[in-house]
Amino acid sequence: MRRGGKPVAKADLPRKICAGCGRPFAWRRKWARDWEAVRYCSDACREGRYGRAKNPPGPGLN
Repeated sequence: MRRGGKPVAKADLPRKICAGCGRPFAWRRKWARDWEAVRYCSDACREGRYGRAKNPPGPGLN
C-alpha cells in the first residue's frame, strides 16, 4: 500500500482480528481488492483448523 509514491511502514498498515484464531493480522498486497471481505489470516484458519477464538479451553484445561 503506497501513499504518494512512498512505501508505507508496516506499523501503519490497516489491521484486523482473525475470525478463526483471534490474532491480529495486517493488510497484504494480494488482499488489496477485497480487504473489506477478508476475515481470516490464513487458509488454515478459514478451513477451521485453528478454532481457539471460538472454542476456548474450559476451566482447568490448557
